[in-house]
Amino acid sequence: MSLYPSLEDMKVDNMARAQMSGSQLSNQPPPQQIHPQIAPSAPIHMYPALGDYMGLELSSNVIAANMPEYQLQHVQPQPLTPATTCNMVAPISSQSLTLPKAAVTNAIRQVTLCKDRDGKCGLRLHAVSGGVFVCCVAAGSPAALAGLRFGDQVLEINNVIVAGMSMEQCHSILKKAPVNGIIMAVRDRPFERTVTLHKDSIGRVGFQFKDGKIVSIVQDSSAARNGLLTDHHILEINTKNVVGMKDKEISKVINDSPAVVNITIIPQYIYEHMISKMSTSLFKDFNRDMAV
Repeated sequence: MSLYPSLEDMKVDNMARAQMSGSQLSNQPPPQQIHPQIAPSAPIHMYPALGDYMGLELSSNVIAANMPEYQLQHVQPQPLTPATTCNMVAPISSQSLTLPKAAVTNAIRQVTLCKDRDGKCGLRLHAVSGGVFVCCVAAGSPAALAGLRFGDQVLEINNVIVAGMSMEQCHSILKKAPVNGIIMAVRDRPFERTVTLHKDSIGRVGFQFKDGKIVSIVQDSSAARNGLLTDHHILEINTKNVVGMKDKEISKVINDSPAVVNITIIPQYIYEHMISKMSTSLFKDFNRDMAV
């Protein structure tokens, strides 16, 4: 079973497959596919069982009461086998350079980063409820290029388990780390998802938002066709962090984006919990001088 980053991609891929099948039946050579791109296999299980997130219990009762649209998807993780992996086919969206980086695994992943010429990785960590989380990532920094995102939970740094450590202790590990080959085990934010949208002839993708929260979906738009949901908060646009931005700034990022727009969202219930656990000054006034 294939996983498509947008409905538009699925339709084009199905048409290409139908053409290939027809050509094979008539013993004719198959036509060349339109910009096919096969992404690496990725796990499709929902979320690793690590208890909670920033002190927020992710039990079935909490999910049913606050995020009912996800209660059927919240399943116990299964061992990763060939049957639980899938390929992503993107005939249209393959033109989007940010598509591979915007992909969400909803699992634990390993990232490798380095330091810049100033000896910094370009991120800031924050300790919450016994865990360590990414609260800021500098644009264009090694941390950003490695795929670290606001709200990601850091489990290990160079094989050192950081659970229970303070922010200062974690920053000290990064400062003492070598320039290259810094390896982190990172847990994705719960219930986040990346939706690939396509601009229409007048450059719109079909949704409205207020204070970063999606409040309405335009009927028969790319946002409606590809499953964008209201009551979700926008985290990234084409991997660019927009947390803390004003609506006009977010609109400008969307307007300046190419025809394919990858939008990463998270349920508003979880977003509000994330913000309540992190001081807004940690990311609103963040700059490279504060990074480690």
